[in-house]
Amino acid sequence: MSLELKDVREAAVAIRGSVLDTPCLHSRTLSEITGAEVYIKFENLQFTASFKERGALNKLLSLTAAQRKKGVIAASAGNHAQGVAYHARRLGIRAAIVMPRHTPSVKVERTRAFGAEVVLEGENYDEANAFAQRLKRQRGLQYIHAYDDRKVMAGQGTIALEMLAQQPALDVLVVPIGGGGLIAGMATAAKGIRPKIRIVGVQAERFPSMYCAVKGGKPQFGLNTIAEGIAVRAPGKLTLPIVRKLVDDIVLVGEGDIEQAIVMLLEIEKTVAEGAGAAGLAALLRYRRRFAGRKVGLVLCGGNIDPLVLSSIIERGMARSGRLARLAVELRDLPGELARVTACLAQAGANIDEVHHQRTFTRLPVQATEVEFVLQTRDRKHIADIIAALRAAGFSARQRDGQD
Repeated sequence: MSLELKDVREAAVAIRGSVLDTPCLHSRTLSEITGAEVYIKFENLQFTASFKERGALNKLLSLTAAQRKKGVIAASAGNHAQGVAYHARRLGIRAAIVMPRHTPSVKVERTRAFGAEVVLEGENYDEANAFAQRLKRQRGLQYIHAYDDRKVMAGQGTIALEMLAQQPALDVLVVPIGGGGLIAGMATAAKGIRPKIRIVGVQAERFPSMYCAVKGGKPQFGLNTIAEGIAVRAPGKLTLPIVRKLVDDIVLVGEGDIEQAIVMLLEIEKTVAEGAGAAGLAALLRYRRRFAGRKVGLVLCGGNIDPLVLSSIIERGMARSGRLARLAVELRDLPGELARVTACLAQAGANIDEVHHQRTFTRLPVQATEVEFVLQTRDRKHIADIIAALRAAGFSARQRDGQD
């Protein structure tokens, strides 16, 4: 039986009061940048920082007393795990979660904190899922699928009900895709209410499973992606027909696109998004022309990102925008030369983050040395001005990119 609008409406009634009706707010700045009218659904404000608890709760509520008594098991890269663990504990149901070995530690620890038994197994979601199936049979547990389940899809679809209730004039919904549970549920709800609304899915270029299943071609997978929450190698058997029927288009975004979107959401909206959560904005930034002039609803579907990863993304984003620069400066190996170059940098308005003084591993003459500076700068023009000032002072200076 296919998913219907009434299933989503029933899910909304079932989970009401146990999950947040998160805000869907207009972003003036992102609208100016992209040329579209941008509205963001802040699902990272859920207690588990992800939309996944909607579907997990709706499924748990549908279990019989006997199924609840036996306990449940799920496989997840993190967000579904937390949703199942949190609401299982609320409902008094024992939960075991199988997570890939390289799941960000913040997601692993949060899942454990919700009282679930966490098993780390497999290199990716598919391997973790296969192991979870074995444990299910061994222990007689009820399996809670991350996306390929009608109750789960219906729960995720409640996001679209809320978005259209809060912003009824939306033209387009841009939705991240992993296995397809979120977009299948949202497309069912949105098209059921507004048949002419457009639904656009987003996948990471390194994990284009649904994209290739719908558009044709054999998917080529990368080793990893910053958007690990949507790194699924095969679409769901239940989700795929719904996506084919209701989703108007699917686009791909690169790792740099996602990183840029994470930094922009942090800077502009003052909100933390994980890679999958930022995929919608990444698509809007990369494909601006197709969304220009439209009222676009983005689902910021999760905010569970490792702080060290976030720190690295912020620094990489600053480097891309010209606010961090790495300069190599050649100078004579004499007392006072380093002081001269730092004084020149100060006069040019650069703030020094790091200094690396290299004498040995260089092809320069023995009387010369190379000093590498990491500088805080204003923009790319400021970098060019700094290099010009150094050269005017008699120093050989060049900017190093990430390939050096």
